[in-house]
Amino acid sequence: MTGPTMTPWSKLITAAATAAALASTAAGAAASCRADEAGYLVNVTVRPGYHFPDAASALSYGYRLCDSIRHGEDYPALAHRIKSDFGTADEFEVSYLLSQATQELCPGLIWQLRQSAADYVAAP
Repeated sequence: MTGPTMTPWSKLITAAATAAALASTAAGAAASCRADEAGYLVNVTVRPGYHFPDAASALSYGYRLCDSIRHGEDYPALAHRIKSDFGTADEFEVSYLLSQATQELCPGLIWQLRQSAADYVAAP
């Protein structure tokens, strides 16, 4: 039923159903923001270039990146740190590690990282 023929009970039921649907959507979004440590570890330890001594070190590094993003550190500063930590100038290695950390360990911060990278230009 829609329109002016809706009774007060119909409106209440419609409003309750809408609220339930929104709550369900929000719960689904929150559940999808959980860390996937196994996915992160596979992607950064199998790929050459990072040389983490063990899984705990790789996870610790990834979570430190997440914490830095959470506290407002921008993409250029993070990129500089990764280049320094791994002795690389390879922009792909930098962006890959940052994207893996955010996608797998702290997906709720993806938008924040993307916003901070909007005007990033790699140093020659």
